[in-house]
Amino acid sequence: MNLHHPMLAVTPDFGPITLIIVPVLVIAFILAIVVRQYRRCPSNRVMVVYGKVGGQQAARCVHGGGVFIVPLFQSYAYLSLEPMTIEIDLTAALSKKNIRVNVPSTFTVGISTDPAIMNNAAERLLGMNDREVTSQGRDIILGQMRLVIATLTIEQINQDRETFLDLVNKYCGAELNKIGLEVINVNIRDISDESGYIDAIGRKAAAEAINQAKIEVAEAKRHGDIGEATADREREVQVADQIAQAEIGRKQAQRNQRIRTAQLEAEGIAGEAESRRSQDVATAEQGAKAIQGQKTAEAEQRIRVAELEAEAVRGENESKAKVVDYEATLAEARAEAQRRGEVALANAARDVLLAEKEQEMARLEKTQVVQQLIERTKVEIDAEAEAERLRRIAKGEADAVLAKYNAEAEGLQKVLEAKATGYERMLSICGERKDLAPSLLIIEKLPELIAEQVKAIQNLRIDKITVWDSGQSVGTDGTVSTGSTGQFLRGLIGALPLMHELAKQAGIDLPGVLGKVQETEDAAGSAGPSSTRKIRPTPP
Repeated sequence: MNLHHPMLAVTPDFGPITLIIVPVLVIAFILAIVVRQYRRCPSNRVMVVYGKVGGQQAARCVHGGGVFIVPLFQSYAYLSLEPMTIEIDLTAALSKKNIRVNVPSTFTVGISTDPAIMNNAAERLLGMNDREVTSQGRDIILGQMRLVIATLTIEQINQDRETFLDLVNKYCGAELNKIGLEVINVNIRDISDESGYIDAIGRKAAAEAINQAKIEVAEAKRHGDIGEATADREREVQVADQIAQAEIGRKQAQRNQRIRTAQLEAEGIAGEAESRRSQDVATAEQGAKAIQGQKTAEAEQRIRVAELEAEAVRGENESKAKVVDYEATLAEARAEAQRRGEVALANAARDVLLAEKEQEMARLEKTQVVQQLIERTKVEIDAEAEAERLRRIAKGEADAVLAKYNAEAEGLQKVLEAKATGYERMLSICGERKDLAPSLLIIEKLPELIAEQVKAIQNLRIDKITVWDSGQSVGTDGTVSTGSTGQFLRGLIGALPLMHELAKQAGIDLPGVLGKVQETEDAAGSAGPSSTRKIRPTPP
């Protein structure tokens, strides 16, 4: 065989190269799949892996990091962790004291990162948009807010906001966790009511604050007036003291001046006397005259010195008297200043007491007026609530009565319609014999008529009972046989007088078709016991 035939060409052998390339391609393919299926979760999202995740879980939630998605068996989706704002316009919510309040608020919610709550979100919120999620959250929050408000009074809601918010977070958070949400922040914008109760509480608090401020202002003013009066008194006393000391110093200076002047005058006079004595001694050369002049000069000197000393003592005494006079004047001035200070202090205390009295009277009057207004408001609120309750009860009773009458009317209408349908069918069944319809109706009502007749005679005293034959006869062999039609009619006609007698005793009239009883007189012409009764047919 020719091995070089073109159709039998042998291809080159690439065995070693294939063994290298194939594993590389497989590894690259596996790496590409791993890279493609490995998903990383951003920090602001929750990755929900669903499908076959192992165990009894419907989904597995991943926050941060990454996870490998098994192809064909698993898939994934994201839940956003961005906060969502829910506006709650809660109006006419019933509080604990049956006062309806308006509590508009803003809730900031988001999907929780707690594993259990994330699973709830994956099961209940996956695939929903923000509008649908906020709609569900709003419905839950509205219900829980009404529940919380129903357990609190208006004072607790308005004053203890921390407790109110804690209860809102507790109840709303627990319910929102069931669908995978958590409460991030609650902002109560305002609290109001239709009855004006909160405004009344605010006016009361404002009035109390104003009264307290006025009291504090009056007390501060009183302390200021007392301090001012005390300062004025001390200033006047110190001024009077300084004036007195200045006057004493001035008087002492004047006294020293007069004393020094007197001393200088005395020295001048003494010098003049000495000059004159020397001149006389020099002139009188005689010793006697000199001695006499000397003695005279000494005597005059002593006299003048005595006079000067007397004048000095008198000046000192006058100065002392003036000092005493000034001291007395200073004491009087001090006493007068103290008296004026005490009078001013007493007047200030009196003015303060009068102001406090007027303030206390105004406060008491305003407090009583506010209390009366609050009591009147409470009475009005209670009266309105009672009137509303009575109106609702009356409306409910009226609705119940109306419903009852409507039901009775509908039942009666259905009965009448059924009767009309029955009458119509009865007439259609009778066909041409329309006169049979009343007979059928009378037969239908016959048991009721018999019952009414029995009621009519059940209390009658019956002193006579009449029994007539029923048309049956007993043979010699003891058998009961029924007579013919003629025998029945004869028996019936024979029983008619007894029937009329029985009807007469019962006080009723038999139908005209049964005839009337006519009594015939005997030979004596009187209807007595021996008279006979005949049945006369009543003409049609």
